[in-house]
Amino acid sequence: MNVIFDLGMVLIAWDPRLLYRKIFNDEAKVEWFLMNICNHDWNLEQDRGRNFADAVKILSAQHPDYAEEIAAYDKRWHETIPGAISGSVDILEALHKQGTPLYAITNWNQDKFRETRLRFPFLNLFRDIVVSGDEKLIKPDPAIYELSLKRNGLKASESLFIDDSLKNVKGAEAVGMKAHHFTTPEKLKAELKGLKLL
Repeated sequence: MNVIFDLGMVLIAWDPRLLYRKIFNDEAKVEWFLMNICNHDWNLEQDRGRNFADAVKILSAQHPDYAEEIAAYDKRWHETIPGAISGSVDILEALHKQGTPLYAITNWNQDKFRETRLRFPFLNLFRDIVVSGDEKLIKPDPAIYELSLKRNGLKASESLFIDDSLKNVKGAEAVGMKAHHFTTPEKLKAELKGLKLL
């Protein structure tokens, strides 16, 4: 069985609140800013391949009073990534040690991913990583899963996909993959044991 991981919030922690709590020092303002200014839909376009310089320029023109705070999303981006999710990395390393074919599909801006990859050597355990920003495709579009399968000569029915987003899990299932909705490393480990993959 091939095991295909999502990266953010499965293997690598990510939370823009960690940055903006330093900037605003007001939890309500942090939540307002991430809901109304640097929000999910804006960030998703970077995952789809838009470069951060353009993204910051566009948003700063719309919200000039927050230009400095918007720019921080790019300049201080690594402050949104505190580190690895150790229990998940332990599982990844155990799978690798026993020879399980490992792959990844991630919604991630291509430039930020290349920077991040330097921080986490365990990302080199994957045989291939499909990065949304490179492909201009984002989960749960069926095309991104199919790209990973085709590029690596994999059968969907012989592949287990792991993601913290339920809609991305459903997307994988729609193309014929088995899938696990990640919530904790412990639950993932139990499922892998149940499937005799660990």
